[in-house]
Amino acid sequence: MIQATNLCKQFEQNVKERKKNKKIEFMAVDHVSLEAKEGEIVGILGPNGAGKTTLLRMLGMLMTPTQGELTLTDTTGEVITDVTKRKQTIGYLSNNTKLYARFSIREYLAFLGDLYGYSKQEIEERTNKIFEVLDMNSFADNRIEKLSTGQTQRASIARCLMADPQLYILDEPTTGLDPNQLEDIRALIREMGKDRTVILSTHILQEVKQMCSRVIIIDHGQIKLDKSMSEIENLEETFKEATRHE
Repeated sequence: MIQATNLCKQFEQNVKERKKNKKIEFMAVDHVSLEAKEGEIVGILGPNGAGKTTLLRMLGMLMTPTQGELTLTDTTGEVITDVTKRKQTIGYLSNNTKLYARFSIREYLAFLGDLYGYSKQEIEERTNKIFEVLDMNSFADNRIEKLSTGQTQRASIARCLMADPQLYILDEPTTGLDPNQLEDIRALIREMGKDRTVILSTHILQEVKQMCSRVIIIDHGQIKLDKSMSEIENLEETFKEATRHE
């Protein structure tokens, strides 16, 4: 489980005032508190610039909050305090995830498996299973720099799966996928959410309706709504209402 308490992230922004540059401070994420448990897929929705990616990067320990606390617990309920272990517990996926371009996908997963301390047999077994699940065998030995957008996205998902984390943080995971691949990845995410914690950010409301058990809507860096899907009759109208500006 992951729990965030009063997370804030403040940035500086350059603005012009009387022909001079002036720095102003603004809150990209403003006192956000949330939790996500095992067996739960939590959808994060919001308009562009709402603070979703900044929030996810803090939850994934890729960005340090200006203030607030993050608590990560293992399957026994024990709080994980070791920084290295905390990072190993999280699988983070975004469109900006960098992969080693000159590796083939198979070489890259073997490299990661070695870092995670797997044996050669475990690496081979995990790699073969991932390739089967993601339908990657036809391009598994291609160099990453030569992959299409959809293939690269599947390689990024494979990277997350190789670590076998307790918590998946997925920022727009279906970007660049064709319709058949979309359904495969959505089915995979639903499977992951059965015994892991999944936090999913997407602009596709249909994905949220199909996969998520709970929805959080964020706007101007603040949570405007946090409800289970069973409490929401019409997600489109709920989104519009939560993000409507007077």
